[in-house]
Amino acid sequence: MELRGVVLVEGLSDQAAVEALAGRRGRDLASEGIRVVPIGGAQAIARELERFGPRGLDVELAGLCDAGEEQDFRRGLERAGLGPRAGRAGLERQGFFVCVDDLEDELIRALGFEAVEGVVDAQGELRAFRTLQKQPAQRGRTTEAQLRRFFGSGSGRKIRYARLLVEALDPARVPRPLDLLLARI
Repeated sequence: MELRGVVLVEGLSDQAAVEALAGRRGRDLASEGIRVVPIGGAQAIARELERFGPRGLDVELAGLCDAGEEQDFRRGLERAGLGPRAGRAGLERQGFFVCVDDLEDELIRALGFEAVEGVVDAQGELRAFRTLQKQPAQRGRTTEAQLRRFFGSGSGRKIRYARLLVEALDPARVPRPLDLLLARI
């Protein structure tokens, strides 16, 4: 299949979430000629835009980033000749969507922490999560913040839970950035 488009995401967990949602919506991105590319952090966006953008393979581009990396994505688009774009709405017109604070936060808010704890329990890890909650550094933090820390604390956990949380979503409650990204591609 000829490469038609590329979705640039920061990491493997973002890739897992995008591909899981596409699958839930009956889409096979690979057969559509769309590749989801984890770039290994927002600082790599300029390099990947050069590779896939108008000066490179010149395919349709879209992307997803965390709020803290929005400026890196904006600068990368400008350097690749695809910007400048004023504000977040400008990024969205280019097909780049911003998660607040990050995709895990978006998924936790969409599901609600009780449902997320249910997913953790179904994976046999609720006891490990409760242990994390008792740590001095975690006391006083919100359950949502504790869940985000928990997902980032185990090898491969963040990637695995990205897919599991997307699979647990009510189709009407898909986080806006993820929903708009899938509609765009």
